[in-house]
Amino acid sequence: MNRNHLSVSDHLNVEDVDCTRLAEKYKTPLYVTSKKALKNNFNELKEALDNTYSNNRIHYACKANTNISILKTLRKEGSYIDAVSVGEVYLALKSGYEPSEILFTGTSVSNKELEYLVEKDVKINIDSISQLERLSKIGSPEISIRLNPGVGAGHHDHCITGGKESKFGIWEDKIVKAYEKAQRLDFDIKGIHMHIGSGIRDVNKFISPMERMMDIAGKVSNEIGIEFEFIDIGGGLGIPYKPNETSLNLKGYSEEITSIFKSKIEEHGLGNPTLALEPGRFLVGDTTILLTKVNDKKSNPFHKFIGVDAGFNTLLRPAMYGSHHGVINATNPKNAGRYIDGAKETEINKKVDIAGPLCESGDLLAEDRPIKAKIGDYLAILDVGAYGYVMSSRYNSRPLPAEVMVEGNKSKLIRKRETLEDLLNNQVD
Repeated sequence: MNRNHLSVSDHLNVEDVDCTRLAEKYKTPLYVTSKKALKNNFNELKEALDNTYSNNRIHYACKANTNISILKTLRKEGSYIDAVSVGEVYLALKSGYEPSEILFTGTSVSNKELEYLVEKDVKINIDSISQLERLSKIGSPEISIRLNPGVGAGHHDHCITGGKESKFGIWEDKIVKAYEKAQRLDFDIKGIHMHIGSGIRDVNKFISPMERMMDIAGKVSNEIGIEFEFIDIGGGLGIPYKPNETSLNLKGYSEEITSIFKSKIEEHGLGNPTLALEPGRFLVGDTTILLTKVNDKKSNPFHKFIGVDAGFNTLLRPAMYGSHHGVINATNPKNAGRYIDGAKETEINKKVDIAGPLCESGDLLAEDRPIKAKIGDYLAILDVGAYGYVMSSRYNSRPLPAEVMVEGNKSKLIRKRETLEDLLNNQVD
């Protein structure tokens, strides 16, 4: 990841657009996405996979960012969709995806949700045997089954979705039983699935789960005679958020997983299944910045604070996960702290905390950072395309921010800023 869509002149630029002009035109807080970065990320991953196993399919894990302009852009590049709610299915369909291009993977799924999925003819990834039984009374859609391979990984405990502590999927000792039941209930079985976690940048952490899943897929296929149309290995591809973190070796990742995939389908006689995977963060994480205006400055004997107009209602990840996001003074990037010049970053020694406007002590977007700013400057919070806007809220009765997409020297509003009047929507007096 090199953030080629960001550059520095007098101000910070996204592609060929000045961030300060964006902030003045659309106001702040403001999410700004580079269309070029989005397309490049998808095609970089697709090319790496095509070079090692051409029968592959990328399902964008849209829980990371469901703005329909992003969904439409990725569809044009050839993406499918991994959806985890009927809301995400609805947005994908509205963005032009065919039902056959969507795989629904939910947990604790209600009968009402299953009815919607059957009505829309979407493939359903089964998370439990009870869900399978309930679905059989509603309809008989195409299905796959989610396996818990017994191992997981991720950048935070809350992001590990495999292993003994995880609520997701069906454990290995029950997976054959689940497929046998699906056969008896006359479901159209298309695949097998796993997802071990998110934010993984070490290729080695994918190896053991991949081998384990392929062996289990072989066991299921050979014991009960299922021929899988696809084998979905989930997502989890991470990105670096801190300056000293390395990017995932995409070439190494692709070579490693496809080598295991090809050797195991041959070993177990699995034919020529499609290799499906579900990146979310990798596709959208670094495409987007959050512009926020400096409202105030203050200090006490222990801390210096820069007060901005974005809080954890706007970007939750730092408060929820302790996540690191780079910060740049977009108004004065060369002389005000860390800035980007190509792939290089520079620091100054003066450290401050970037504090939001919420009535919460935990409302800090960044701590102990080398940033200088004056009141009225605009700061850019980096790498917020994944789990940024989608996790925002109206906490403290603050309206949701706007979103903009940049392409070349043009910008387009892709979500309007909420007004105070919008806070009354759906309330009943």
